[in-house]
Amino acid sequence: MRTLPVELLPLIVGFVPYFSKPVWEHAQVLLLGAILAPGKRTVTAALRVMGLSEERHFQNYPRVLNRACWSNLLRAWVLLGVLVKTFVPEGALVFGLDDTIERRRGAQITAKGIYRDPVRSSHSHFVKASGLRWLCAMLLVDIRWAQRVWALPVLTALCPSERCYEKKKRAHKKLTSWARQLIRQLRRWLPGRELIFVGDSSYAVLDLLGDVKRINQVSLITRLRLDAALYDPAPPRPKHTKGRPRLKGNRRPTLQQVADDPTTQWTKLKITPWYGEAEREVEVCTETAVWYHSGKAPVEMRWVLLRDPQGKLETQALLSTNLEHTPQQILAWFVRRWTMEVTFEEARAHLGIETQRQWSDLAIARTTPLLFGLFSLVTLMAHQLIVAEAKPVRTAAWYAKELPTFSDAIALVRRQLWSHT
Repeated sequence: MRTLPVELLPLIVGFVPYFSKPVWEHAQVLLLGAILAPGKRTVTAALRVMGLSEERHFQNYPRVLNRACWSNLLRAWVLLGVLVKTFVPEGALVFGLDDTIERRRGAQITAKGIYRDPVRSSHSHFVKASGLRWLCAMLLVDIRWAQRVWALPVLTALCPSERCYEKKKRAHKKLTSWARQLIRQLRRWLPGRELIFVGDSSYAVLDLLGDVKRINQVSLITRLRLDAALYDPAPPRPKHTKGRPRLKGNRRPTLQQVADDPTTQWTKLKITPWYGEAEREVEVCTETAVWYHSGKAPVEMRWVLLRDPQGKLETQALLSTNLEHTPQQILAWFVRRWTMEVTFEEARAHLGIETQRQWSDLAIARTTPLLFGLFSLVTLMAHQLIVAEAKPVRTAAWYAKELPTFSDAIALVRRQLWSHT
């Protein structure tokens, strides 16, 4: 049976203390099998690729996922520490927040629900998908040998459907509540570091934004509605004034009105990189304002209105809970969010997301976060090998390729594992 090469052992040593010795022996087999298996990521596929098709006590391996005592949260904490130490030892840390649907069916999967399929749906066509909803926090780092930003999954949470909560007679926990929990967990794990979170319009919610503003050295960047109700800050309260203090000042024009106003002053910026491009010149205007809705606590934030001089992109707005952020920083950090979609696709293509077949609640809650974490672990392994002057890019006469992608990274790790004796 194959074991991990010596040069890659330091990457998994930190996980050993959080498993019992028998569980770790079986978990290590599943880890290597999940990397080497070319198709489905089932336990039996991992055992076959590891040469254990005739293992009489094969039932011990599924028990690692559905019965053994170990913490997925501690696993994420160890992985985060290695990623930060390797790729971002100092400075601000940028995390992406996004959810994805794992298409699963089965009467025994209690947490599944019916959601909008983001891949097959469009603005004019709505497609439903049955499955599990996962919220993933990914560390957005610049990989030197890939010469671009990669989204490395760190912490993944299962967000059960509203129907699941109704069956348990509990209040539904919304996606924004899960996002708040992940943000606070990462804050506890990384004291003293500035944390910047980026997300789409799903997280532009006053309750979440207000909570993030109260956390020290944490900020959130999301999209903002063009018709959002923006106000001036509340004026100073005169002495000896009775009654409830004002929460906001005068109403401001909506961002749509600002965009349509011919007197608006626009500033040109060059954003590098841009979506699928090396560079894009855009026009922006920015101010600080108070976003308020009746019944909610007001949130002071910085908004950035963005338009494309070429007219190819629709005018859109972004917000940051940190008033000191510049438009250049906000746009550069927000553009990184797109790499999360790449990670979701690569994880499905090369790590078998949606092919696992666990049915127990505990195994389901563990397996998908482990496969997402495997994406980050494979990246770390490839980084160690590339630093040791391994050739990462696979070339062919019909395909000119200069920079490695995740498919090259996992192929490099697999070659190293197969050649190790």
